[in-house]
Amino acid sequence: MLTSFPNMLTLSRIGAIPLIIATFYIESHLGNWIGLAVLVYAGATDFFDGFVARVMAQQSALGKFLDPIADKLLVGSLLVMLVAFDRIPGIAVLPAIVILCREILVSGLREFLAGVKISMPVSRLSQWKTGLQMTVLGILLVGPAGPMFGRFSTTEIGVAGLWIAALLTLITGYDYLRAGLRYVEVIDADALVSKPEAAKPTSDDIG
Repeated sequence: MLTSFPNMLTLSRIGAIPLIIATFYIESHLGNWIGLAVLVYAGATDFFDGFVARVMAQQSALGKFLDPIADKLLVGSLLVMLVAFDRIPGIAVLPAIVILCREILVSGLREFLAGVKISMPVSRLSQWKTGLQMTVLGILLVGPAGPMFGRFSTTEIGVAGLWIAALLTLITGYDYLRAGLRYVEVIDADALVSKPEAAKPTSDDIG
């Protein structure tokens, strides 16, 4: 199923990451706009891979595995590069760190739950969060090459959006963590029921 059209779209999103990174090293504002164009393509594949998979009845476990990985690789790589090239200035690094930490937390939680064969579907709010993140990253990617919007620069608007995205990230991250811990409690309770002797103190425990 790796060569199915939806999975190829997802893989192309991963392949777009080094292209976006390369645009940071183009010493003109053209690089900013090329980077935005590649990001727009990557964002489009994020929508169409799932849509095409449903329409063509080509949904697969591999696709469900690759899709969130592609998103997190793209977001993480862009945040690191934007900070490195000062397009996320000063204290605005804090929401970037919040977003990165949340992505790591959710990835670890999904990996654990996948090991016990429990899936955690993406919430609607999380989908809105992803859309906002991609929009904000695109604005910051353009950064100094963008126009002024009244008294505000493109970068200032992007930074404001980054704070909002970080807030949504905290909310959705808490929701995922709460749901994940609920599953963990159920798993632990089932383990105690199936192996009640594990709950009894041993001589080592008593000392």
